[in-house]
Amino acid sequence: MSVYWSENALLILRDIFAHISGDSPEKAKSVVDRITSRSEQIALFPRSGRIVPEFDMPQIREIMENQYRIIYHIEPDKIQILTVIHTSMDFEDIINQHKCVMK
Repeated sequence: MSVYWSENALLILRDIFAHISGDSPEKAKSVVDRITSRSEQIALFPRSGRIVPEFDMPQIREIMENQYRIIYHIEPDKIQILTVIHTSMDFEDIINQHKCVMK
């Protein structure tokens, strides 16, 4: 199945890169590469991620890459990466602040 990154998720990847590259551009590239490479696992095994507890919906799942939660939505014909968040962040606060609505 094909995996697509939402505009929101791509913006967050850019922010992650910018934040880390202040200390080490090489490390920033490595972190972003590891996050994006998880698309391969998601494409091959979409249900391998756990159900996101904040939603408790079987089609919204997440996999971890070090300190990042990669949250995705399984649709009938594709998989959409919705967001990437650091584990130190409170996801429910993010949803409330941005009034995020996920299918």
